[in-house]
Amino acid sequence: MTAYLASLMVFAGINAMLALGLNVVWGLGGMINLGLAGFFALGAYASALLSLRLGWPMPLAALAAIAVTATLGTVLAAVTARLKGDYLALVTLGFSQVVTLVAANERWLTNGTDGISGVPGPWRSLVTPMQFDLICMALCWGLVAICFAALTRLAASPFARVLRAVREDEMVAAVAGKRVLWFKIRAFALGSGVSGLAGSIYVHFNGYVAPDALDVLLTLNVVLAVTLGGTGRMAGAVVGALVLETLTEGTRFAGDLIHVFTPVQIASLREAVIGIVLILVLRLRPEGLLPETPRAMSLEPGD
Repeated sequence: MTAYLASLMVFAGINAMLALGLNVVWGLGGMINLGLAGFFALGAYASALLSLRLGWPMPLAALAAIAVTATLGTVLAAVTARLKGDYLALVTLGFSQVVTLVAANERWLTNGTDGISGVPGPWRSLVTPMQFDLICMALCWGLVAICFAALTRLAASPFARVLRAVREDEMVAAVAGKRVLWFKIRAFALGSGVSGLAGSIYVHFNGYVAPDALDVLLTLNVVLAVTLGGTGRMAGAVVGALVLETLTEGTRFAGDLIHVFTPVQIASLREAVIGIVLILVLRLRPEGLLPETPRAMSLEPGD
């Protein structure tokens, strides 16, 4: 049970990190990014290939994964600079699907649908499986804490004030003399880099990565977590990820308590319960559990 809870907390931490990255792009900048699974996959594959085939140490492979995803995030933001709303969402979603297709078909690089296995984890061969899960949980949440502290500080900076102004009215921010494109690109690069770090953590903990584990459902869960917790506030992203993980995994034990339904009916009931809870929360708290606190939107000369 301890190992199960520890692994559950690792996945919750990964989702929290993805939610933090999305909150920079969407919560602060107002850009709808549905390409999270793509950046997550790039981070996972980059870290796996570098550590397994080239023998890079895990910290260096994780840094390389951040660099790769941040660079591609910069390129994607520059290419889609003129797109807004649904158009940006569709393009980023398409990017995610392209990454998945490349991972599934380029066997010389990714081993195709068989995936890459045997990826080293922190002290995996020196400790018991339960100890390994506990170590990964501590490392994962330590990195979540670092990202949370850094992004919370960022959210209170002049950079974030400009992003909020761009989110509210891009034209007004441009008239105020702000380089809107430059701020968008930096926000996208930062959010993509955090997603790449989450992918690196995932592959070193799981020891295996394949295209079928990186579908669009991952992105939708993270979007739900940010919406549930509250966009624009980093604490809301973490709380939303934890609440969503609790709902999805907590209802897994419903079959042990309710013996009237079949397993198939229990699975459907789980999804219904999760949906009802999300609807109630968003009905009662439309801005999320921890909504963004009101901030002055004035753009100072130094911003």
